[in-house]
Amino acid sequence: MLKQLGAKVADQWDNLRDLMPGSMMGKVIGSGLAVYLVGAVGVGWYWSQEPDSFSVAENARAEAQLHGHTDKAGTIGYATTTTLVRIAETLLDKPGGYLANDRLPPGLWLDNIPSWEYGVLIQLRDMSRSLRKDISRSQSQSTEDKDLTIVEPQFNFDSNSWILPSSEGEYRQGIKALIRYRDRLVDDNQSDAQFYARSDNLRNWLMDVETRLGSLSQRLSASVGKSQVNIDLAGDPSATQSSYKPDQQEVKTPWSEIDDVFYEARGTAWALIHILKAVETDFQGVLKDKNAEVSLRQIIRELEATQDALWSPMILNGSGFGMFANHSLVMASYISRANAAIIDLRELLSRG
Repeated sequence: MLKQLGAKVADQWDNLRDLMPGSMMGKVIGSGLAVYLVGAVGVGWYWSQEPDSFSVAENARAEAQLHGHTDKAGTIGYATTTTLVRIAETLLDKPGGYLANDRLPPGLWLDNIPSWEYGVLIQLRDMSRSLRKDISRSQSQSTEDKDLTIVEPQFNFDSNSWILPSSEGEYRQGIKALIRYRDRLVDDNQSDAQFYARSDNLRNWLMDVETRLGSLSQRLSASVGKSQVNIDLAGDPSATQSSYKPDQQEVKTPWSEIDDVFYEARGTAWALIHILKAVETDFQGVLKDKNAEVSLRQIIRELEATQDALWSPMILNGSGFGMFANHSLVMASYISRANAAIIDLRELLSRG
């Protein structure tokens, strides 16, 4: 028995030696996969860094000098359009590029920066719509600007399209059209491109900002769950709605979406900070006339607080007065205060 067992062991050993090349190949493949995964984690961490803020005034001056518009940098609308171009280019050209439509690792594994991108994209869409609908037109019966009719739909293209066509390609077409509109603004030989810095135009855009921030504030606050009273029809006894909603309902953001909402709010605030600084330049006359410059700066200050460094490796979701932080509630506080200030600013601008 022992001899037979020894013979079988020897045979198995010979078989293992024959398979050794394949085993080595497996080790090489395994080692390569491990190196790839480690590298992908490192690249993913680098791609997950949020872009830094930039100076709106310096960016406008640099662009004017680059395109030979040095003496036109103060043209009404130049700061806003140039800022939108820079925001859109940052969205596409930051480390890792545009990640929301990635189909391969490490972009496929990331969700924080794609949520940040969506927040930025929403603000690009809102301002491009305001440019097309209000700011570039003298009255409701006037003709739409030919380039802005391209900008708005391009930025409203599907944010998750990977190919044929890709989201990046469509957004770059929007950037090119926006640059053409800006170049026509500063061209003394053309008068068909206009930027009307009026209080009603500014109020209309701020109304969009108000509704966006209000929704974000509610979604952020719902991270801990809350009982909410139905006030959908409050204030109008004759108002009706299409389907029944209970008088009270529990509202809570799913745990898997808490970090997504948080980073969407960060992206929204990042874009708004720059757009509001550009608005402060282009609508300076209107703001000064209404004594509203300080109000706008306070909004910017509240939003800048949302960009403070996040020292936690993950978005914590502690209870409101519990032992651990709730980053969503902190963000909701800043967003709500900025939103309240925007409501005050809109009312100030509506006064004669």
